[in-house]
Amino acid sequence: METIGPGRLEAFSDGVFAIAATLLILEVGVDTSRGNLGSQLAHIWPAYLAYVTTFLIIGIIWINHHHCVSLIGRVDRPFLFVNLLLLLTVSFMPFPTKLVAQYLQKPDEREAVIAYATTMTVMAIIYNVWWRYARTNRRLIADSVPDSALAAVDRAFNPGVALYALTLGVAFVSPLASVSITLAIAVFYLPSAALFERKS
Repeated sequence: METIGPGRLEAFSDGVFAIAATLLILEVGVDTSRGNLGSQLAHIWPAYLAYVTTFLIIGIIWINHHHCVSLIGRVDRPFLFVNLLLLLTVSFMPFPTKLVAQYLQKPDEREAVIAYATTMTVMAIIYNVWWRYARTNRRLIADSVPDSALAAVDRAFNPGVALYALTLGVAFVSPLASVSITLAIAVFYLPSAALFERKS
């Protein structure tokens, strides 16, 4: 099977992460026709919440992606395809983020947050598939990487799908609580992401 180095994969991925993170801010805006600027800045707090939450998640995905790629010695075509699926999900994130910004605390908030939580859950599933494909039997892992480094990544990835699935379940009951839990998950993953970055 044809294999290539991970450099081009990481460079392309970095570009997608940067664009997705930048697009998020476009969903933060005010409509002064509905009141003065001060009141509108306070009124759009769901947009701030959605922006900060998704920006942190994309940032953590990027940091962890960088660390995991540093453990990979080669990539193959199936891995490139799974990486594209991951980037497809990341680049889609600004859309459900916009829905949360527009509809949270409004009549259609449940549908908006369900779309948001579903996107995050799909992202977590694909990200786990991405890592497990590279890691299983050290398929794509560089020979010099110790098993302890792989186990550390495993521990970081293991709770992801269950946590985001929890936010999806909560979205049916309390949309605001679901988004708040999603933010808490991002905060939960920040220390491990920072640790990975220092080690890479």
